[in-house]
Amino acid sequence: MCGSCGAGTPQWQGQCPACQAWNTLELAASSLPVRPHRASNAAKSATSRSVAEVARDDEPRLATGIGELDRVLGGGLVAGSVTLLGGDPGIGKSTLLLQASDALSRGCIVVYASGEESLRQVALRAHRLGLASETLRLAAEIRVEAIIEEALAARAAVLVVDSIQTMHSELSESSPGSAVQVRESAARLVRFAKDTGTAVLIIGHVTKEGLIAGPRILEHMVDTVLYFESDPGSRFRVIRAVKNRYGAANEIGVFAMAEQGLKEVRNPSAIFLSRHETPVPGSVVTVAREGSRPLLVELQALVDEAQGMSPRRVAVGFDAGRLALLLAVLHRHGGVSSSGQDVFVNVVGGVRIGETAADLPAVVAVLSSLRGRPVATDLVCFGELGLTGEVRPVPFGEERLREAAKQGFRRAIVPAANAPRRDPDGLVVEGVARLEQALALAM
Repeated sequence: MCGSCGAGTPQWQGQCPACQAWNTLELAASSLPVRPHRASNAAKSATSRSVAEVARDDEPRLATGIGELDRVLGGGLVAGSVTLLGGDPGIGKSTLLLQASDALSRGCIVVYASGEESLRQVALRAHRLGLASETLRLAAEIRVEAIIEEALAARAAVLVVDSIQTMHSELSESSPGSAVQVRESAARLVRFAKDTGTAVLIIGHVTKEGLIAGPRILEHMVDTVLYFESDPGSRFRVIRAVKNRYGAANEIGVFAMAEQGLKEVRNPSAIFLSRHETPVPGSVVTVAREGSRPLLVELQALVDEAQGMSPRRVAVGFDAGRLALLLAVLHRHGGVSSSGQDVFVNVVGGVRIGETAADLPAVVAVLSSLRGRPVATDLVCFGELGLTGEVRPVPFGEERLREAAKQGFRRAIVPAANAPRRDPDGLVVEGVARLEQALALAM
């Protein structure tokens, strides 16, 4: 097996035929049969059942005791599911799962297997976090087979593995952390979860590109993939679901890192939304949609004379290519040119906005900074901009407006198709069809 890409060959050779890497092939025991089964035997062993014969009763989920984590998981842990949690070093992966394990152990048997820390180190961290569960079982082991035997002996309902890059399977002779070992160890854990109905939580290290280290097949094998995100220097953490077979993808949970571990942030709009004492140019509030949650965030723009030969277009938390497109739309249909100007756009709080609902507020923020005229502090806007200057509707318009009204905003500029028949209490909604109308109302 290739330690770089995980490809397999029937014999050793100097260069991997798949990724062309040299001296990366290592001996590994194959889990496949040496000889294929005959067609008759395969036909006899194959069984199929109709959908009506399969039990469709929804099994109750295991609540982790952390509301934001349950939200991202889709309501809690599903029996037999495998969840992969990745994130930068020191962001709080082990802390979060140790807190969840402590809460889960009060209602079921939980085994926390650590391949990076000794039992004493895990116990000291639990004591520092104020966790004193007498039912949580700890194991310091790197052999996957030994961890599975311990979980079977304890009849665990939940198994936590920290981390998959430190695990070692007897099926392969390669070193822990290699692509072959990561894949084989994960395969054993997935099969164990499906056979026994044990919910498995796996921590995975990430590379410098921000992806989970190891073969990409690892993310395909598991049921749920979660990523921890954080702005450097910020105490707030965002956990995002990028894959979930039992819930909504792109759902987020917000936490704050404190001395006693990670604390839930039940109203994230109050954190990512900073109210200025006096109106300032270049600041506009929008309502982003993250999973099933509307989130109020502040977009800030700074337009200044170019300091070099070519103007800069910098976006933080916003697509830089999208920013260049919006500036062209602003020039063509709004009559406002940004040539010879450096344009910077930032989403406050380290949030990343990937949806097109931030188009209109980004353009309004740029115009506000360029003219030095602030936008009203009680104004919120959202909408997608087309290349012909039209303001296009975005999904879940009414839910966004209700969230804005709940946070105390009094005026909203939205696409005409998103304007409700009846305005939410305390909120005046103005629907616009063209960019020119939106800019006139905002300024």
